[in-house]
Amino acid sequence: MIESAAKLYSACRGSFHLLMPHLMILGPSQFFSQLWHNFLAGLLTFAETKLPKLIWIAIGSWILIRVIGVISHRIVRAAERHSTRASHLGQVKTLAGVIRATGVAIVAVIAALEVLPLLGLNLGPLLTSAGVAGVAIGLASQAIVKDCLNGFLILVEDQYSVGDVIKVAGLQGTVEAMSLRKTILRDGDGTLYTIPNSQITTVANLVRDFSLATVNVAVDFSENPEQVIEILRKTAMSVREDPLFSDLFLADPVLLGVDSIKGSQVIYPVQFRVKANKQAAPVREFNKRMRLALEEQHILPGDAYRVYNRDGAVSQGATVQTGKAMPKADPTGAKSASVNPFTGDSQ
Repeated sequence: MIESAAKLYSACRGSFHLLMPHLMILGPSQFFSQLWHNFLAGLLTFAETKLPKLIWIAIGSWILIRVIGVISHRIVRAAERHSTRASHLGQVKTLAGVIRATGVAIVAVIAALEVLPLLGLNLGPLLTSAGVAGVAIGLASQAIVKDCLNGFLILVEDQYSVGDVIKVAGLQGTVEAMSLRKTILRDGDGTLYTIPNSQITTVANLVRDFSLATVNVAVDFSENPEQVIEILRKTAMSVREDPLFSDLFLADPVLLGVDSIKGSQVIYPVQFRVKANKQAAPVREFNKRMRLALEEQHILPGDAYRVYNRDGAVSQGATVQTGKAMPKADPTGAKSASVNPFTGDSQ
């Protein structure tokens, strides 16, 4: 009778309303005794066959998670010792956090797939449903996945950092924030742009390592090039040697000579090699001193609309070579040209 009760227990799986009639037949003491015996037998079988596997899975998962944590921690420590930019250190910390979170998630999923069958759960329908759901989610979130992958590569390759001035996706500005999914830029007039990383295919970093500023000085055609170059060289070196700007320079200013001639103006380019994104102040100071130096030497600035005739005369209201200003015509008294509507000739 005890064996029949055990078979009934196995078939009914704890259905109380089906066990009640047999409980009344067997008696409470015999029924609970057999129930306890089966429970102990099942527990012993679980402890002998499945519990060691669960313990090994738990130990292996804990070891892998600890290894991932140690690796990410050492990456951050190495960046703190060698990084010279706070923005780069922030990128490394973000990347280390992403690596740690991704590794822990992978270990947890693998451990769950190993544990659930040991607990008697059938993974076939679950994996089938997860596969269908994964395909649907993947098709719906392709852009997000592409954003994150591209953002991960941007962080790994250190293409730009917070505070850099870059050109991406047809926009230029200063990087205010960046993540795996997006990059935030602010341009010169204060406009804030949010750019998905999947749209970033080409990056132009304007402040990486150093900045090179070129000032094109336009001087009148009549001036001696050697004299102009010497004046520009002295002016540029005065800015280079100024204590307020000397720390910004990485090399002496370079004068490239005569770059081009446009009408009656000659272009003399001057290049400044300075620290990253520090070119504005030296260039402004050079422009101010250059203007005063040219005026002191009575050198005319370049004017694309100044025209010289063959006899040396100057037309179109420009200044003559002697430095004396020609009388300017009153624009209010100028007679407008009239055209004959029948012949098209000017009168």
